[in-house]
Amino acid sequence: MGGDVGGHRVTEAVAGAVAVLRTVTDRDWTAVKPAGMEWTVHETAFHICGCLIAYAGNLAGGAQDDYVPFDITLDEGTDNTGLLHVLETGGALLAAAVRTAPREARAFHPYPFRSANREGFAAMGITEVLLHTYDVTRGLDLAYEPPAHLPEYVLTRIFPEVQPGPDPWRTLLWATGRGDLPGRARRTEWRWSNNLVLPAERLTLQGVTPASATDLAAGGDGGFDWVEDGPFEGTREAAGMTLKAYEAGVHRPEFGLFVLVRREDGRAIGGMGFHGAPDEDGRAEVGYDLAPSARGRGYATEALRALSDWALARDDVRSLCATIEPDNAPSQRVIARAGFLRASVEEEQAYGEKEPGLRLYVLSGPTPEAT
Repeated sequence: MGGDVGGHRVTEAVAGAVAVLRTVTDRDWTAVKPAGMEWTVHETAFHICGCLIAYAGNLAGGAQDDYVPFDITLDEGTDNTGLLHVLETGGALLAAAVRTAPREARAFHPYPFRSANREGFAAMGITEVLLHTYDVTRGLDLAYEPPAHLPEYVLTRIFPEVQPGPDPWRTLLWATGRGDLPGRARRTEWRWSNNLVLPAERLTLQGVTPASATDLAAGGDGGFDWVEDGPFEGTREAAGMTLKAYEAGVHRPEFGLFVLVRREDGRAIGGMGFHGAPDEDGRAEVGYDLAPSARGRGYATEALRALSDWALARDDVRSLCATIEPDNAPSQRVIARAGFLRASVEEEQAYGEKEPGLRLYVLSGPTPEAT
């Protein structure tokens, strides 16, 4: 789950690309344009190099507001073999940056939440390599297909809204407008999506990717450094819900599970998130749990306020709710301190069926007239 795996995957993707392109270095790459592209084969290969080095620079340099302001050029007279050497160098730099970046490191990338972690940068770099090598090989009439674990790495980290298919490579090509999948309309627009991180005073709420959810649901750590008695059972159950939504193709990552990570030591202490996307009336349900050793310190309240503020600032969320057992006094105190109120009879009816015996609490946002 960590930087070593991501770095190895970057190295493997680049090695596969170089191996296939090295067989045609004697051809004129400036004279061929892959179908549907404005770039030549040479320009496309150079673009891969630029992406790898830019990602390495941003991650290693800790860029926060924009790309590190530099660019790369090729020496005059650089041939195709030299260009592949640049590609290998860019891959080595990104792999090293991913391997050595601290677990909590995040750096600038514009889409969609203006930052990415080390796994995100690895996945973005691998995506550039796989897809543009595919473009180039089509233009040069070469066969190319990476091993399935490389597109799977990408899909489970930066394409969380894409329902997995039986063939990860065909699924990635479909997800990026390069191929067809039975039963799915061809895509004409696409973007990858790094995980959302919400700041709180003492914590960060870090969105859980399908890769992390799979590991958590199976009993792993999900790539987080947990306190000794975490994660608690509710977090693992929520990870399982996230995984089911992903497999069904209905997962919206910003309305999934977040892991609560302490700023002071980078330790994960609990989970919090939504039971799904808001309904047509803008209602969404939240849930949370903490490892026992982290309870009683206000962490849950702090995180719930941050999550609620973020959600209710959106146009598609009108109110939040939570259901709590009547004898769970600590959770009731958390929900009250975060501003939730016991639901009225009318609110309970509006939210529909709930498990018998549970109490419903509601936090409403500003009315449309007030905004």
